[in-house]
Amino acid sequence: MKTMRILATIFCSISLLGFLTGCGPKAFTKGDYDKNVESENTLDDQWSETDMQKMVQKLVGNLTNHRSISASKRPPVIMVTNLQNKTSEHIDTQSVMDMVRVELTNSGRVAFVDKEAREDVAAEYEYQEGNMDSASKKTKGGQTGADFILNGRLDSITKEVGSDKTVYYKVTLNLTNLKTNLVEWTGQDQLRKLFKKKRIGF
Repeated sequence: MKTMRILATIFCSISLLGFLTGCGPKAFTKGDYDKNVESENTLDDQWSETDMQKMVQKLVGNLTNHRSISASKRPPVIMVTNLQNKTSEHIDTQSVMDMVRVELTNSGRVAFVDKEAREDVAAEYEYQEGNMDSASKKTKGGQTGADFILNGRLDSITKEVGSDKTVYYKVTLNLTNLKTNLVEWTGQDQLRKLFKKKRIGF
């Protein structure tokens, strides 16, 4: 009888240890590359790269088909500025606008000036002024000005009832003519994701 009690105690101790280990902190220790980064990512209820890809591709397609670009005799020059984040999430909106610029560049229908590079360009002009020969030196006054500014806004609405949750995103982009200050084009794309809450635990 005593031996049985000892064995039972050992078994319970091992079981308790396994339970505590299973409930302790976990870490991701082994990973692999996803061979298709464009495959859908709905791992959680936050903004994802799939949301960005879907919305950017549709908006850029609509923009490049607009007459301000499609009917232009030369590729219009665009300055991509900022995308306001009006959601409750921390979203890298610069990454969204970078993807917009890449997609537009790949279309071959537009050219760009880089707002972020202006300070670097000014510093390089100053350096070349006193250090370069006249044949290769670039001077101020020869830059190409932008025809349009492209900016926008990202909004979201979250609804949660019982175990159901919906997350709605809306991206709006505006193309403003710098000469007239008129909005030549505005585009909007929306998506809604559905989630079901599941019980986690014992």
